[in-house]
Amino acid sequence: MRILLVEDDPDLSRQLKLALGDAGYAVDHAADGEEAQFLGETEPYDAVILDLGLPKVDGVSVLERWRRGNVATPVLILTARGAWSEKVAGFDAGADDYLTKPFHTEELLARLRALLRRSAGHAAPSLTCGGLRLDPRAARASVNGEPLRLTSLEYRLLHYMMMHQGRVIGRTELVEHLYDQDFDRDSNTIEVFIGRLRKKLGADRIETVRGLGYRLTPLEGETAG
Repeated sequence: MRILLVEDDPDLSRQLKLALGDAGYAVDHAADGEEAQFLGETEPYDAVILDLGLPKVDGVSVLERWRRGNVATPVLILTARGAWSEKVAGFDAGADDYLTKPFHTEELLARLRALLRRSAGHAAPSLTCGGLRLDPRAARASVNGEPLRLTSLEYRLLHYMMMHQGRVIGRTELVEHLYDQDFDRDSNTIEVFIGRLRKKLGADRIETVRGLGYRLTPLEGETAG
């Protein structure tokens, strides 16, 4: 899952980028409103963490412009303590959730997980697809109760496919949501990671739809999540 972090405080940005990376997310960072607006309009993020007190263009204006441009990416806004008017302005501009500074990183991660679940239509905190189970809180996955040993990119790929199980996902879409902006992207590497996942999950769980992409489905006799 690919996240845009918009925060102008260098120390907080470093802390959050590290925490988000450790939680299994690919993270792009913008330190001002102009860059944030451009990235939000041109890159397919799964969610945005948006500070409202930004240089060049404030966060509420950025969010209003995204929504006017039909950018529907879920947005979690960061506001100053006691700034209730900022919260109201943020929600009126199209925010989906908010967090007041200072905050605990674990709360931000929990709110982000909930935001991603809601946007993908999932209610339960864990994702299941037949005998396959993924717990975003612990960044762990298992198949038929047996823990899976996954690299960070394998985990990101599985997480995205489980969030969108049953749907055909093209290689370009997977690349856009797996890697951050600075990564040297190559859609051919997706085939390699799909092959690795098939070895660990069982070959029949990931279907190749020729010319279109891949689809994660439960095995025959299993139920979807």
